[in-house]
Amino acid sequence: MMHPAVIALVLTSVLISLLLIYAGWYGYHILRKWDLRSGSDFQLRLERRTYLISAILGSVLVFQILSLFLFIFTADALHSRFVGAMCAAGSLNVNPYGYPVLLLKIVNCLLAGVWLIVNRADNRGYDYPLIKAKYALLMLLVPLVLMETVALFGYFGGLQANVITSCCGSLFSLDKRNIAGDLAALPAAPMAVLFFGAMVLTMVSGAWFRLKDRGGYLFSAASFVAFIMAAASLVSFICLYFYELPTHHCPFCLLQQEYGHVGYVLYATLLGGGTAGLGVGALMPFRNRSSLVRIIPSIQRRLVLVAMVLYLLFTLIVAGKMLSTPFRLMVGGLP
Repeated sequence: MMHPAVIALVLTSVLISLLLIYAGWYGYHILRKWDLRSGSDFQLRLERRTYLISAILGSVLVFQILSLFLFIFTADALHSRFVGAMCAAGSLNVNPYGYPVLLLKIVNCLLAGVWLIVNRADNRGYDYPLIKAKYALLMLLVPLVLMETVALFGYFGGLQANVITSCCGSLFSLDKRNIAGDLAALPAAPMAVLFFGAMVLTMVSGAWFRLKDRGGYLFSAASFVAFIMAAASLVSFICLYFYELPTHHCPFCLLQQEYGHVGYVLYATLLGGGTAGLGVGALMPFRNRSSLVRIIPSIQRRLVLVAMVLYLLFTLIVAGKMLSTPFRLMVGGLP
């Protein structure tokens, strides 16, 4: 399907994949043969090359992160071309590749963010202290991005305008026997308790880390749990308050103008908070490296603050909507 955003996404994915293959090839050699004590020509070439690769990936992975939002925007913009589609939920359901692409983009967005955090810490050390860790992470990221690119070709290449797809009301129905239906069927009251509880735990553990410089793993785990709980709660009960309808569980309609495009803010704060929280945990094993003993705690403190601010913004938007709307889902604490 010829559409400017589709062409941009495909070209960007191909370019990112090629550059990641190039980086992965040198990453493979770095993981096997990197020896800072060696003065061989090969080691010197690797040292020079890693500066170039870090600079390339620093830009490429930012585009990889942004491509998630472009993909969601494109899927939403294409819905009017398919019979039955009301939003991105229907567009993604046109063929079997739509939702796998979205899932891969979310996973790769988180991993790309963590890689950029690890790379920043490594670049501030004088002796390449995290070089093997960041290239090991790159080895995980490369095949996932390649899978995403293949699935993206399958999705856009398989779009047929005459295909009748399902609307979001059907896909996120309580009676639907799939993941979307299971998420929509999650009971609202317990999910609200879990969501706000996870956010409180994240805030408390973050404040503890900021005050005592301890509990990095706890904060990282809490922020990841909060990320999962928030994503599930969006489908379970949060969407219902924005739509003011007790049966409309679609997380994609939030992206539309009718709801002030609030979905983009919610998803950006959630992904940003999740990435920062995971970054804190990713740096924990390296806090005692001699060249990073003063650098990593400083980076972690800033990451914790970023995660807390973004999660707090997400929670305030949700709580503000729940309190300001006349719609009430729960009566007496029960759905």
